[in-house]
Amino acid sequence: MERYLSFSEACKNRYGRRLYKVALDAGMTCPNRDGTCGTGGCIFCSGRGSGEFAIRFDGQKLHREDLVYNHQDAEEGDYIAYFQAFTNTYDRPERLARLYRAALDNDLFAGISIATRPDCLGKDVMDLLKKLKQEYPDKLIWTELGLQSMHEETAAYIRRGYPLKVFDEAVKELHEAGIEVIVHVIIGLPHEDKEMMLATIRHLSSLPVDGVKLQLLHYLADSDLGKAYLLHPEDFHVLSLQEYADIICACIKELRSDIVIHRLSGDGSPAKLLAPLWSKDKKRVLNTIRHELKTRNIRQGEKQV
Repeated sequence: MERYLSFSEACKNRYGRRLYKVALDAGMTCPNRDGTCGTGGCIFCSGRGSGEFAIRFDGQKLHREDLVYNHQDAEEGDYIAYFQAFTNTYDRPERLARLYRAALDNDLFAGISIATRPDCLGKDVMDLLKKLKQEYPDKLIWTELGLQSMHEETAAYIRRGYPLKVFDEAVKELHEAGIEVIVHVIIGLPHEDKEMMLATIRHLSSLPVDGVKLQLLHYLADSDLGKAYLLHPEDFHVLSLQEYADIICACIKELRSDIVIHRLSGDGSPAKLLAPLWSKDKKRVLNTIRHELKTRNIRQGEKQV
């Protein structure tokens, strides 16, 4: 048994089987790119809005042979349609409804997971999500919110585009509507020390959050952060593997024990990754974290007891 509540373990406990996410690019944009609240996007965001490995999706029926990763042990209904690229509630309500229903009606998928921003969950979107919950009671309907950090000074630096209060209110509203919430947090953001990162984890543990993705900061060549790094690498502290493992262990210790950990590292496009290069060896990263958890005898939620 893992020393933390992993996504695979949570799926087996809850659904009796493992589920796999299929990344989709539904051709949306972001208010942080089209001028609504900014034009450059968040400084760490890639040119494809984190959708490098996503399948272009406009409502067509997908089959197993269409998937980028076709897991041999997976069967029909073992996949989750993950609307990943850019902001996936930032479109006309009628188009959102068409896309979500197309995925929910497909027997290939156990449900949908929608990556979005907390400032893009207006009444029309919330009403749609609530309606879908009623129409598809046997399907998963999750949201994934990009918080990255609770600290306002960090939010300003990374050009997140909304205050923490908006995130907190969105989490509570989604929870009250019965929509599960998975939160993205970036570890290693410029100007943040370990204590600041742990403060973000403690904040999440105080909210009705269902899952978290702990994402290592990647310096990507096609992001503004990557371009700044190339110009002045001496201005940035890139975490070593040991530093990262130490911070992740501390995060797991602080994180409420019922929150599912969907990710411990993350994947950057190998062709665009500038640093940290050790992150390309994902197996080594995960083995290092597991070794440190075991050596230090750390289990998720210890600080919460």
